[in-house]
Amino acid sequence: MPSEIKQLNPLMVKLFENSKEAIFFFDKEGRALAMNPAAEEIVTEDVLLKMYQGREDALCGTCRGYTSDTEQRTCLDCYLQLPESEEQTSFQVYLETKGKGVVPYAGSFHTVDPENGTRVFMLRDLTPQLRVQERLHRNNMMKHVIEAQENERKRLSRELHDSVAQELMSAVVDLRVLKYMTDDETLLKKVKQTEASMTRLMDDIRNLSVELRPASLDDFGLEAAFRSHFKRIEQSYGLVVEFQSNLDRKRYDSDIETVLYRICQEAVLNALKYAQVDVVNVRLYEEKGAIRLDVEDGGEGFEQGSDPIGTGLGLYGMRERAELAGGTLSVHSEPGQGTRVLVQIPVPCLQEGE
Repeated sequence: MPSEIKQLNPLMVKLFENSKEAIFFFDKEGRALAMNPAAEEIVTEDVLLKMYQGREDALCGTCRGYTSDTEQRTCLDCYLQLPESEEQTSFQVYLETKGKGVVPYAGSFHTVDPENGTRVFMLRDLTPQLRVQERLHRNNMMKHVIEAQENERKRLSRELHDSVAQELMSAVVDLRVLKYMTDDETLLKKVKQTEASMTRLMDDIRNLSVELRPASLDDFGLEAAFRSHFKRIEQSYGLVVEFQSNLDRKRYDSDIETVLYRICQEAVLNALKYAQVDVVNVRLYEEKGAIRLDVEDGGEGFEQGSDPIGTGLGLYGMRERAELAGGTLSVHSEPGQGTRVLVQIPVPCLQEGE
């Protein structure tokens, strides 16, 4: 160990040797005096040798620039060459490391011994923080995308219900009036056929409006929206959904209610399309500060690790929605043993039915 380091008290020696931050000491000429094990892990063998040999430009062999006020990476006004009065105590620098490629670090370069001109260069790996920031940015972007999708669904749903469906209803009323304005059997038959077609179209539009964004979800909450959805599923496809809930009109944050509704909608649709069953069991309940959704069928099942072909959101999308709401989603399935989808989302604040 160099004599400069031996002069430190034992605690400082331990800090120097065991610190996760890389620490380099330089003299006033820019030559390396010492470096701790974490620093030695960063630089390549040839750069390490040059630094111990006292080569002034040794660190330049591994430095790939630092972030300035005007550029993401630059070598202008090198932090190693700045006078003591202009030293940078906090900046971002990029180094070519052993086995990891170019890595971003939070750097600090300043004088610790003005009398002898000794400077310390300390580095902290920013990769974990940047990964967290990237995930946060991605999650925020996904939340904005999903929010925009739901808002657009809501707009289209209301437009279909309040405009298109109402116009069709007016046309159907006019057709019914026409039936009393003629005795022509051929014309009456045609009017009745047209009325029937428009009535079916009106029902389809209303169903589409509800599928886009059920008004009951916004007005009455999850339990009411689930019951309405399951009733439509049974009427349209014959699939019976055995539904149990203990929420009793409790309301949750709009994002949480939307996430649970969409996941349940997809899980029941997957059971309808692939499970080959007549009954699906759905439980929605609040327990230990979390709202839980349990969708289970006793159908075909599938091999764990594979995603059933043709799903809308898919298992990945369902899991991503749950995670964006701060929750978790797990899927348990075996061929011939059915599939069970479990969702759990923390809900610290609950309000009684509004």
